[in-house]
Amino acid sequence: MDLVGAVKLFLLCSLLWLSAVTSCQGKENSSEYRYPFIRRASSFSSSSPSASLSGSHNTYDYIIVGGGTAGCPLAATLSQNFSVLLLERGGAPFDNVNVSYLKNFHISLADTSPTSASQVFISTDGVFNSRAKVLGGGTCINAGFYTRASTRYIEEAGWDAKLVNESYPWIERQIVQQPKLAPWQKALRDGLLEVGISPFNGFTFDHLYGTKVGGTIFDEFGKRHTAADLLAEGNPEKLSVLIYAKVQKIMFNTTAKRPKAVGVIFKDENGNQHQAFLTKRRGSEIILSCGAIGSPQMLMLSGIGPKAELKKFNISVVLNNRFVGTGLSDNPLNTVFVPTNRPVEQSLIQTVGITKRGVYIEASSGFGQSSDSIRYDHGMMSAEIGQLSTIPPRQRTAQAIRDYAAGKQFLPHEAFMGGFILEKIASPFSKGHLKLINTNVDDNPSITFNYFSHPYDLQRCVEGIRMMEKIVRTQHFMNYTQCDDETLDKLLNMSVKANINLVPKHTNDTKSMEQFCKDTVITIWHYHGGCHVGKVVDHKYKVLGVHGLRVIDGSTFRESPGTNPQATVMMMGRYMGLKILRERLGAAAGV
Repeated sequence: MDLVGAVKLFLLCSLLWLSAVTSCQGKENSSEYRYPFIRRASSFSSSSPSASLSGSHNTYDYIIVGGGTAGCPLAATLSQNFSVLLLERGGAPFDNVNVSYLKNFHISLADTSPTSASQVFISTDGVFNSRAKVLGGGTCINAGFYTRASTRYIEEAGWDAKLVNESYPWIERQIVQQPKLAPWQKALRDGLLEVGISPFNGFTFDHLYGTKVGGTIFDEFGKRHTAADLLAEGNPEKLSVLIYAKVQKIMFNTTAKRPKAVGVIFKDENGNQHQAFLTKRRGSEIILSCGAIGSPQMLMLSGIGPKAELKKFNISVVLNNRFVGTGLSDNPLNTVFVPTNRPVEQSLIQTVGITKRGVYIEASSGFGQSSDSIRYDHGMMSAEIGQLSTIPPRQRTAQAIRDYAAGKQFLPHEAFMGGFILEKIASPFSKGHLKLINTNVDDNPSITFNYFSHPYDLQRCVEGIRMMEKIVRTQHFMNYTQCDDETLDKLLNMSVKANINLVPKHTNDTKSMEQFCKDTVITIWHYHGGCHVGKVVDHKYKVLGVHGLRVIDGSTFRESPGTNPQATVMMMGRYMGLKILRERLGAAAGV
């Protein structure tokens, strides 16, 4: 097979790795829960000791909906002094091999089974994406890169810098370390510096202009550590974590002038319905930590949102707020695949180039699957379905799918040699929205990001592609492959043809870099917004217009912090837990 053919075959399947579209399932077993306070939702009952801590059945000082990136550190922190019920719709990550190991990164993202750690959705823009469905949230299915937010971001968020700088290390001591730099990451580091993205800031958690190596939540054995590990810091006498607990809605007392959140309704893994309530102590709260999709969706399902939209689905209006679900953003990602003349070590993001224009250059390399796995029919969201984006609608037949799946049987493992250079646009000006499509909490709402609808985002994407072209030409990448101008044009054209999204294609148009950006846009899973401060919540993240309800997660962000948001979302959980304890208890908080 010639190089172009091999690269094309690689792109048809392997680019989908970055946009989350294959399937394999990790097995659960009796040791998956790790901590005694983690139980299946079906075990919930009024006789449960942890449900009676406050002296009343099924009541808690805090009910946290969403055991993800923010929810786990938040629950662990609040449980130091108060009874906490943490409700997670997914399972536990601890013994799921697809979640736990770097080599299975793309598999964990693409699993479409009922017990999957991720849930695929396709935005109305035609871009494949994923949302977490597991204890630990996005930290269980991401690329592991760890970096703090900039000092500017902290200031603009109005956060207490001293408390922020106490909260980040709490995370880092438990689950973060310095990566062993892979060869592909070294080549990117040197290539970035050669094309002028300087200075070199070495290994650092800080967000600094230039080139740096960030932290990782993968250890030296390639094992992932997640936000779920932070639950080890919780007080087992006051913390109860229920997995497979699908919250249906928040309950409100609407007899007073201002509605007050009083409890939640949730279903267990068997479909049985349960109710959990807040204690009547002053300060007890329900906290949504469901993420940028789940939190606005849960508010709307509970009656908080645009009145006209709620009435479409016969949802009783608790509070009319037209801003719920608006201002949604996703950082667009574009990639160029660089074929190599020999196998390269698998690596996810370790090195990053940060420019003052908000263009971030990163890289990944290698492929974790075995030759048998490459040929495996991965189900509904796999490459055989992705290829339908290039087939006219009337020809999208079952036979077309079978023909493409059969062709995979002849893919040589050598077709998967190479790596990607990626460019992400920070702080996109393009904004979207989220709307309900029904009242089933299990179903994804309609999500629109409006990628590149703002010309400045498109301009920066073109700048990023040009940077990547220069980096590929540096000697550091020439050691892996020869890439002249003609080869680069072919690579760009093949990226356009590849099945990385459902956006209509414009092949043979690489001279228009603007069109290339639009045709090849994918996600890096950093979507945010939908519950903005000042519009849905106040500066303490309390939902405007109601009592006893907060939102603490990335749905409150106007921009995604740093080159990867996980550090700041985890920090936010710890930070807000400390803030709440200190505001409620003062010096008696003891944390």
